[in-house]
Amino acid sequence: MTALVIARNTFREATRGRVLVGLIAAGLVALGATQALSPLALGEGTRITTDFGLSAITFLGLVVVLMEGASMVAKEIERRTIYNLLSRPIPRGTYLVGKWVGLSAALWLLTAVLGTALWVVLALRGAAGLGGGVAAAVFLAGLELSVVTALAVLFSALSTPVLSALYTLGFYVAGQWTYDIRGFATKFPPGIGRALEAAANLLPNLPLFNARTLAADGLAPSAAYLAIAAGYAALYVACVLCLATAAFETKDFK
Repeated sequence: MTALVIARNTFREATRGRVLVGLIAAGLVALGATQALSPLALGEGTRITTDFGLSAITFLGLVVVLMEGASMVAKEIERRTIYNLLSRPIPRGTYLVGKWVGLSAALWLLTAVLGTALWVVLALRGAAGLGGGVAAAVFLAGLELSVVTALAVLFSALSTPVLSALYTLGFYVAGQWTYDIRGFATKFPPGIGRALEAAANLLPNLPLFNARTLAADGLAPSAAYLAIAAGYAALYVACVLCLATAAFETKDFK
């Protein structure tokens, strides 16, 4: 119950702030702007709208994570509210889980709003049939952002806001190249290859959550694929939050 209270307060803080609302508004404006450029797309306007809209959801969600998630613990320390919380019999792990749940919920709200807006734009273009693929791609984008949020919680519990944002961004960028890193590992000597393979296994496998091309082609991942992606996201988030809890337990706020 304590984690839910912290999650609710985190969600309210994120949704009441200007960052989330401003980025949702920016996403809606960008979707509208793409329609003005559709005549220049040489018949690929629907495909470009789909790909751009889904990319915008991930990008704007990442901005929210970097601006809100990377500084969530630092904000509590600056306001001294964390001292009141942790002076009570509240496990530090519960505090971090609540923070992750609250910010993840705000990000799911962003993906839902922009995903619905994208489908409306596509429906007005006569491509309502792409809704299934778009819904699956939006779901996967939400899972991806939840994984990145867990990393932001980890780094926020260990470092300053600026460094936390840089670490989170670094893991996000590296996570997009996990397949390539594994490919490179086979071309190096065994020692270096094993190190690269280990690094690829530790990084989040973010290409797993990319279904933009399928959605633009009017296709959708299978239910089994979505279930595997959801299971992977849940496992990775659990591992990262356990690591964050172990590190946070040793942090001294005095």
